[in-house]
Amino acid sequence: MLVGHFAVGFAAKCREPGVSLGTFVLAAMLADLLLVLFWLGGVEQVEIVRGVGAAEYYRPLQIGWSHSLVAGAAWAGLASGLALLARYSRRAALLIGIAVASHWLLDAASHPPDMPLVPGGETRVGLGLWTSLPLTLVIEGGVWLLAIGVYATSFPATGMAGLHGFWGVAALLTLVWYNNVAGAPPPDATSAPVASLLLFLIVIAWAYWIDARRRRLPGAS
Repeated sequence: MLVGHFAVGFAAKCREPGVSLGTFVLAAMLADLLLVLFWLGGVEQVEIVRGVGAAEYYRPLQIGWSHSLVAGAAWAGLASGLALLARYSRRAALLIGIAVASHWLLDAASHPPDMPLVPGGETRVGLGLWTSLPLTLVIEGGVWLLAIGVYATSFPATGMAGLHGFWGVAALLTLVWYNNVAGAPPPDATSAPVASLLLFLIVIAWAYWIDARRRRLPGAS
């Protein structure tokens, strides 16, 4: 799952407008950010094989430190604790932790049975939404469109940069997501984590940038 995670960041922002969109997007994507860092560092292993769509070509061999249920809960607790230390409200800290923890749940719904419960464990789960392109487009795509629509109407742009900067990157993310679920695999397992890391860092930085260029409408939830 890709844009479904970003949708969580948008939804959390609408629930807690005082926290930057960038913080919520970072929280929702933390597991994937850790995965590419651990992948590049040799701590976790992912195999890229032939196939169309990530359900076919993406083969996680060891991703328990970033993507297991137990690790996700631990990262969520750590994120909430750091938010409290940074003087966020309890509500904001809780939402940040929920955004982090949501990653495993959404991936367990979208992945085939390759999501570990504990680091190093043999038991893996997954409902396999990814394996059906029509269902992925309808369910994940629908959630994504709903999230960006609610965010865009709740936080209108304060200028042209906020308008075009938002919709331009939203469109780019949609194209990247479609290529992820329906396109060819990356050329090799070395370039894949580097490209993913750059994408995540750019989008997180964009979310912080766009947050300052859109304002909340009075009464928006």
